[in-house]
Amino acid sequence: MRVIGITGGVGSGKTEVLDYIRSKYHCEVILADEVAHRVKEPGGKCYDVLVDLLGKDVLTLDGKIDKGKMAEKIFGDGFLLEKVNGLIHPIVKTYILEEIKRLEKEGGTEFLFIEAALLIEDGYEDIVDELWYVHAGEEVRRKRLKASRDYTEGKIDGILSRQLTEEEFRRHCGTVIDNSGFLADTYGQIDRKLEEYL
Repeated sequence: MRVIGITGGVGSGKTEVLDYIRSKYHCEVILADEVAHRVKEPGGKCYDVLVDLLGKDVLTLDGKIDKGKMAEKIFGDGFLLEKVNGLIHPIVKTYILEEIKRLEKEGGTEFLFIEAALLIEDGYEDIVDELWYVHAGEEVRRKRLKASRDYTEGKIDGILSRQLTEEEFRRHCGTVIDNSGFLADTYGQIDRKLEEYL
């Protein structure tokens, strides 16, 4: 089983890339964001600690952590953000390592794709066989974020300022999938790369 990490800046189109791979190849996909969401649910490994740390005012009426309220609290506070990331990221990583072991033991899976915003920063290079960088030019990404998420220029500036530079992504990733243009071109790049292994 080949383990491939997928990373790239916000708006680069990682979801489209993974949707295509899922539809065409015999593979498993782990989205770190989904795992992080599960561990924050009531009964999840991070739930109680997060409620203690952030206070009960981040909860919805049914006792779940409200994503919006949590984001409001932590994004204006560097210390709190670091503390929350320090709680969630190691648990997500442990889950992913356990999944890799399980899938290898079961056999029959050709590829495992792991998508996480912080693959490089969190040291996933030691876990995966290779890293792919899904690239799209900044103007393209800005357009997509305005159209699909209704983000303002200010919000986009804030997000981009916290992400790795183009050079950093390229330095760490052995494969670059250019997703700036037509999806057909993107799919062709993916097929050429994966067919090398089949």
